[in-house]
Amino acid sequence: MKKIVICLLLAAIPSIAFSNDVVVLSCGATVDVKAKRLTGAKTYAIENGRISRVGRLDDTGVTVNDARVIDLSDYTCLPGLIDMHVHLTMQSSPRSYIENFTLNPADYAFRATKYAKLTLDAGFTTVRNLGDDGLVTRSLRDAIQQGYVEGPRIFTAGKSLATTGGHADPSNGYRHDLMGDPHARHGVVNGVDEARKAVRQRYKDGADLIKITATGGVLSTAKSGQNPQFMDDELQAIIQTANDYGFKVAAHAHGAEGMKRAIRAGVSSIEHGTLMDDETRQLMKKYGTYLVPTILAGEFVAKKAEIDGYFPEIVRPKAAAIGPQLKTNFAKAVKAGVKIAFGTDSGVSYHGDNAQEFALMVEQGMSEIEAVRTATINAADLLGETDQLGSLDVGKFADIIAVKGNPLSDISVLENVHFVMKGGAVYKQD
Repeated sequence: MKKIVICLLLAAIPSIAFSNDVVVLSCGATVDVKAKRLTGAKTYAIENGRISRVGRLDDTGVTVNDARVIDLSDYTCLPGLIDMHVHLTMQSSPRSYIENFTLNPADYAFRATKYAKLTLDAGFTTVRNLGDDGLVTRSLRDAIQQGYVEGPRIFTAGKSLATTGGHADPSNGYRHDLMGDPHARHGVVNGVDEARKAVRQRYKDGADLIKITATGGVLSTAKSGQNPQFMDDELQAIIQTANDYGFKVAAHAHGAEGMKRAIRAGVSSIEHGTLMDDETRQLMKKYGTYLVPTILAGEFVAKKAEIDGYFPEIVRPKAAAIGPQLKTNFAKAVKAGVKIAFGTDSGVSYHGDNAQEFALMVEQGMSEIEAVRTATINAADLLGETDQLGSLDVGKFADIIAVKGNPLSDISVLENVHFVMKGGAVYKQD
């Protein structure tokens, strides 16, 4: 094979010959999320799915024998993006509610494979799936890991935990004779014993983390979208048990009182945070709790609320109000210095549109580099995976994407990803 010569400067190594199972990426520029700046050209050697060497283009010639070289010299490279709040088994539509009665788990599973691929193609190489009605995303996670399906690396919560009538009670809105009495196995808990059992059931089901619905929600067929829905002893039982099993706990929360209870009990993140007040922000800073803002979902449901019949009438006023409130409180959280990790609630909004969240964050006062960090190093920290994900360092997974232009001057370029590598495998190359 013809030898290919690229310019590569490797610390303490004058030259190196790579074998044909190595991929070499030659990037025109890289967003360094740790140094918070755009670097000059860099070259990455990928071996066994991980970054093995990082160099800088220079006048030093290095011979690369029989390696696969990918020329991204006209592109800016970034770590693979991480969305910390998605729902891969669903996609918003006027039929979403009736489909609870007409679709089988297999139907959701086949749809989820499409949504997973859309997400990966958008540059999101890792996601946190925060709730489905069965074991679909657990099986999807495993199928992706085993190479049967293309999609992002998934951390799944399985079935969200709720109280009777709470936001994740799967029987909300059902005809009375169909409601039944869901319990811990179905993610509905009342009291300390059921709270503990529900966490242990998620462990048995193969979940990676726990999600609770600490307050009412926008899209559930229930009157309140913000009332607190767990007592303090129930929250403590959930989180203490989750800690025993090595689970982090994410808390869906719109109302301030529910957030405060969840933060004090020890959740790792507040999802949405719509109506947080100054006391809530200070508590989040005190406890180191992350905010996952999901502004895109708020924008989406507010627009759809204008369409007759898109949502049930009990949902429509909640959906109409949520968008502006999410944006306002996100801006206050940024100003207050609350830790923020990227999340879209995709599945409420459309899968594949995840990167639109970046522009909404920047519009509300976050700098471009900090917005990128929310979906890279911050998200990896919240996952507890900073040794594997979040930055382009030697030893980490080779999750690398490339875009045209500079996202630190125009964040919207992240909405058009040209190259996607996950774990050293190329999934998209325009």
